[in-house]
Amino acid sequence: MSTPKIVLFYAFTPLADPEAIRLWQRDLGEALNLRGRVLLSKDGINGTLGGDLLALKKWLRSFRSYAPFKDADIKWSEGTGLDATGHSLDFPKLSVKVRDEIVSFGAPGELRVDEQGVIGGGERLSPEQLHELMDARGDEVVFFDGRNALEAQIGRFKNAIVPDTETTRDFVQLLDSGVYDDLKGKPVVTYCTGGIRCEVLSSLMTARGFGEVYQLEGGIVRYGEKYGDTGLWEGSLYVFDKRGSVDFSAEAAVIGECAGCGAATKRTANCPDLSCRHQFVVCESCDSVPCAEHRAA
Repeated sequence: MSTPKIVLFYAFTPLADPEAIRLWQRDLGEALNLRGRVLLSKDGINGTLGGDLLALKKWLRSFRSYAPFKDADIKWSEGTGLDATGHSLDFPKLSVKVRDEIVSFGAPGELRVDEQGVIGGGERLSPEQLHELMDARGDEVVFFDGRNALEAQIGRFKNAIVPDTETTRDFVQLLDSGVYDDLKGKPVVTYCTGGIRCEVLSSLMTARGFGEVYQLEGGIVRYGEKYGDTGLWEGSLYVFDKRGSVDFSAEAAVIGECAGCGAATKRTANCPDLSCRHQFVVCESCDSVPCAEHRAA
């Protein structure tokens, strides 16, 4: 019986020939009926793939056979389903591309990578170590959301700072503006979905004089696997596929508010105005309501 699964993965490591790895991953993915998105650069690989469990296990054996990817952290989650041809219903196609950055902060010249990963990033904290830090430092600790602001609307760490960002590229401008300089003397814990954005974000913050920067190892995904909804996380986890979001337990709080009527919801959708590319939090009843920008217009 087929079992739909999704894997989330990344590895920061120098790659001499990203194009050759692109062809390998494309051909392997096509042979195994996988769908999803994989990005490569000279600094590593970042991807999410969906397909049948057995196919993904075959992919993983091949992936780990390449020495630079041997120790990559692979995060598994449940897929929605498979179509009649065995392809994931959570992704429209397989896309494997080479880019300047595997996570687009718009600062490829700042990132430094060696065989051990990102150079100069924040200190890694496991979920357990995060709780130890909170026990020791309490209210001193600042959670800093490394995702886009929309993602944080449906789920975030309690009392987290959520920068006003539409894309990851907005972070560099905000950090350079000095708006968060008051945090430079505090313990700052960066967090994101699976950890990759905070690998880069924490290094950018460290380079700008933030003296005590941490990154949540494995991101929200690993934290949720450990503590579910009994810890410091509130709400649902936004994901970039047709699932829209995932919950860590049946007790997940619904903290999102519909932009149309204000009702509690974790649902996100694209603005119905065809000229708009904004996504926002909206319940099914208000699905046809445009985003705030187009309502105002």
